Amino acid sequence: MDVMELVTLKDLEIAVRIWHPEAPKTVIAWHGLARHGGDFEKFARTLGPEWRVLAPDTPGRGLSSWSPIPSKDYLYRNYMNVALAVLDHFELERVPWVGTSMGGLLGMLLAAETESSHRIERLVLNDVGPELNPQGLMQLALYFGRPHRFTTFAQLQAELTEHYHGFGIEGDEAWRQLALGSARRLPDGSWTYHYDPRIAEQFINDTPRDTWADWRAINCPLMVIRGAESPLLDADSVVSMAKAQPDLVTLEVPGCGHAPMLDRSSQVAPIAEFLTRPPHQKPARHPQHSERGWWQRLISWTRRRTALKSAD
Repeated sequence: MDVMELVTLKDLEIAVRIWHPEAPKTVIAWHGLARHGGDFEKFARTLGPEWRVLAPDTPGRGLSSWSPIPSKDYLYRNYMNVALAVLDHFELERVPWVGTSMGGLLGMLLAAETESSHRIERLVLNDVGPELNPQGLMQLALYFGRPHRFTTFAQLQAELTEHYHGFGIEGDEAWRQLALGSARRLPDGSWTYHYDPRIAEQFINDTPRDTWADWRAINCPLMVIRGAESPLLDADSVVSMAKAQPDLVTLEVPGCGHAPMLDRSSQVAPIAEFLTRPPHQKPARHPQHSERGWWQRLISWTRRRTALKSAD
């Protein structure tokens, strides 16, 4: 990053990583569930010096505060408040948004809600959407819901290489950089990941909502990127997304699972083109009722699993 600014929201300090701070155009880049804004380093450099890239660390991740009340703060509703506080801090009334996984869902919710929809000028979802593969979601919840401890840094790096192979990262140096930005040393000298292990509690505490209704309610230009081997966003889901939003721009990235790293021109150039194409006015869309979505199913599954563990 070129600059970092700290945004205070109540008791939390939000670290915002910034590239090209003097650039004339601004885009928000928001990371996934257990990542941080540093993941957008190569995205920012590839996008070019005409774009100021703001990449916040969500509370509980990276350089931002950990919450003393995870059940209150590690929720999408609070992340929406954090996002709006960041936009207000930088005096951004309306801005394009690029979000990977959780960061994409956050942008989708902001773009769908009446109170915040005017703040999102256009939206890029990276390997995420209103319908996600339940098995892939369960695997994420299980992985991040348990503690990770490594005796050596090499063990942590090996685990990262295995777990994040879907990022499509190439080269030993790139993997080392990912590990350096992902590691935190514990008091006993062992290693763990940078994030607060309680971030996964959002799978239990968050409020279910109809994400398909959210998707249909969005009026801004939309783009979705899918890793061709994604275990989370199925190809059929992208087809359904396009039926609900006929102007949807799509990109499938070969050789990637969940989620493309957005670290090379073949991935960034289509995003740059989307960010700069002239917008056209779309007719207003209104939320409609649909069957229970992935969010509701995952939370129900997680709560059942937690209840069974408690019974044991």
